[in-house]
Amino acid sequence: MDKRKIFISPVTRIEGHANITLEMNDDGTVHDAQFHVNEFRGFEKFCEGRMYTEMPTITPRICGICPTSHTLASVKACEMIQGIKPTYTANLLRRLMHIGQNLSSHALSFFHLSAPDFLLGYDSDPAKRNIIGIAEKFPDIALRGIRLRKFGQEISERITGKKIHIMGIVPGGIAYPLTEDNRKALLDWIPEAKQTVQLGLNIIKKFHEENGEMVQSFANSPTLYLGTVGPGGEHELYDGKLRFMDEEGVILNDQVSPERYLEFIVERSVNWSYLKYPYYKSYGFDNGFYRVGPLARLNVCSRMKTPLAQDEFEKFRQMNGGRPVHGTFYYHYTRLIEALSDVEDAERILNDKEVTSLHIQHHGRWNYEEGIGSSEAPRGTLFHHYKTDETGKLINVNLLIATGQNNPSMNRSVLEVARQYVKGETIKEGMLNRVESTIRCYDPCLSCSTHAIGKMPMVIELKDRSGNLIRSIERY
Repeated sequence: MDKRKIFISPVTRIEGHANITLEMNDDGTVHDAQFHVNEFRGFEKFCEGRMYTEMPTITPRICGICPTSHTLASVKACEMIQGIKPTYTANLLRRLMHIGQNLSSHALSFFHLSAPDFLLGYDSDPAKRNIIGIAEKFPDIALRGIRLRKFGQEISERITGKKIHIMGIVPGGIAYPLTEDNRKALLDWIPEAKQTVQLGLNIIKKFHEENGEMVQSFANSPTLYLGTVGPGGEHELYDGKLRFMDEEGVILNDQVSPERYLEFIVERSVNWSYLKYPYYKSYGFDNGFYRVGPLARLNVCSRMKTPLAQDEFEKFRQMNGGRPVHGTFYYHYTRLIEALSDVEDAERILNDKEVTSLHIQHHGRWNYEEGIGSSEAPRGTLFHHYKTDETGKLINVNLLIATGQNNPSMNRSVLEVARQYVKGETIKEGMLNRVESTIRCYDPCLSCSTHAIGKMPMVIELKDRSGNLIRSIERY
């Protein structure tokens, strides 16, 4: 069978660099699709030989969007090596910084990267279909999105003095206290942040109402799910246990310590991407793909911990009669429900009388040769696994990133959306934007610090199976 290929390079409005290949049938329908991650950074290898105590300083550099998640997973692994726990106030400040980062990332994903599709249209001019176009047509929405992201970063800055690549989260606690002036300044921002998240919720729910068929059919294949929950199954980002759920909503494993993650998760390499294919071990490679991130977390949890987020959560759960919601498009909605919970939880922490205490660190030393730490990064469950020699030098580092765990599902979702929208001899830009937007639902963090707006260069080539060029479309 003669096939042709369409290359989408690069995928725009994501954090990092990636390409998509669509393999076409003779009748103009999509035969297959592959999502290529063409970056290699090598953190796991070049950390070998370093002292384990350096990792909470090195690992924030992995990601400019979620440095706190990496720091927390790293420092928890170090605390396991030392056999210590942080103080109560240190936990409050860590949790506050973590939800601030989650809020900032979700604001970036929704208002900067995805809202141009919702507000300007999937088929609108790509030169305008970005945050600059939003600022021109909806200046209040653009400004609110920017300020919401700033608020999340402001939390880290008010505690540690840095917005990005934070310092100061150390084994046993945190190096910097929160001053009373900074506590009050952050509290003053809460009402605006709540209003902005609720504005985002109104935008996405209006889009759902006006485009119900598209939303429900958009990459709707069932998968397994993984997320972190509290002791009662409540939504948890900072410190909880793992819960695995099947596509029908049956809990497969619950209250699993993150230290046991290798009992349940296996990784396999594929030849078209630097991202591996993780899967749920007991189901095998063909049946064990699972998803992480906001959609997964709201599927696996039993309730939210804050009242406004709980109200939205109940509406979300009724969408599929209480069973897991599989539609990939619902990542946007669940991301905003989490953002609302973040703002409410930040308010709770800032009103805790111990949040400005100076009792912020316990101290320890190397006691054990292995440490595993986990946190819920904005994109899903994150694991840091360190093994050391008897001097504390690292001999093995394994970082299981949330985006990697979503990789098999991203590939399948791209194929489903491509088959739904890319058809015929005439390839329109809006068709390809819908395929790209599949990736934006997951909000992957590939290089973690690269963002693109405006007109991105793109070359779409139609080739026959022998590699002969049939047609080329270029965008500069």
